[in-house]
Amino acid sequence: MATLLISHPAFLEHDTGPYHPERPDRLRAVLAALDAPEFAELIRTEAPPASVEQLTRVHPADYVEAILGIQPDEGERVHVDGDTVMSRGSAEAAQRAAGAVVAGVEAVMQGRAATAFAAVRPPGHHATPRIPGGFCLFNNIAVGARHAQAEHGVARVALLDFDVHHGQGTQAVVEPDANLFYGSTHQYPLYPGTGFPSETGSANNVVNVPLSPGSGGRQFRAAWGQRILPALEVFAPQLVMVSAGYDAHAVDPLAQLELETEDFDWITQELLAIAHRHAQGRLVSVLEGGYDLRALAQSVSSHVRLLMAA
Repeated sequence: MATLLISHPAFLEHDTGPYHPERPDRLRAVLAALDAPEFAELIRTEAPPASVEQLTRVHPADYVEAILGIQPDEGERVHVDGDTVMSRGSAEAAQRAAGAVVAGVEAVMQGRAATAFAAVRPPGHHATPRIPGGFCLFNNIAVGARHAQAEHGVARVALLDFDVHHGQGTQAVVEPDANLFYGSTHQYPLYPGTGFPSETGSANNVVNVPLSPGSGGRQFRAAWGQRILPALEVFAPQLVMVSAGYDAHAVDPLAQLELETEDFDWITQELLAIAHRHAQGRLVSVLEGGYDLRALAQSVSSHVRLLMAA
């Protein structure tokens, strides 16, 4: 069955400034790579804006109103925290980034696609229900998971995160809900300073494996293979969702985990196998970090190639 690619020109209008690592060129590099002839069979669609109802399943109404209400003058920017910037186009981009994941969930749940990749910005996994940060405004993957629960009655949704930074925002949504599962490898010490093994959720539904700088692929694969994947197998998700961040790559400027594209390929294949065993192959992936343009484009291309081949 086909793979759906979801993106939108509005994502390029989220202007973070000339020196910000989370810049429009990231998405341009990804989309250029996915324009190669080998990706001609992708089903392509534009991301709709998430509805207020969809957003408020994760974020309180006053938070959603505040974020959507930040509309700086053209050419101006507002810092919502030290690293997280909004421009005139940011509110629409954030709303459509969450909507892209909802669209991916709709596609796989309705059987229009087996897998989906949301090529979005801003990213989402650092946004807690009430606090933006780490370049994130709405928690895109959590909005998609809540949509799957509310609209499709999915009993068990797994959210897996191989971004180099811990997704404390996603974990905050998952922790109290035994019908959600969160698994993460991430570099420690590193922003946001969370994600300890002792953080296990209300029903042992959170598995964190922090990795030291320089760990490399062997320790990354061991963390997933020995800790996260066995717990995920027991959880038996009916929908697999992936926070696909590529800033753990060896050449990424923001971290030092020293992974290679082949390591991202390995975890993609492992998660696809879980999806086939428990979720009728349904997997929705969403772009998070990754700040070296060449490594990002190469890694995303390889990820999507595997989604298409599944």
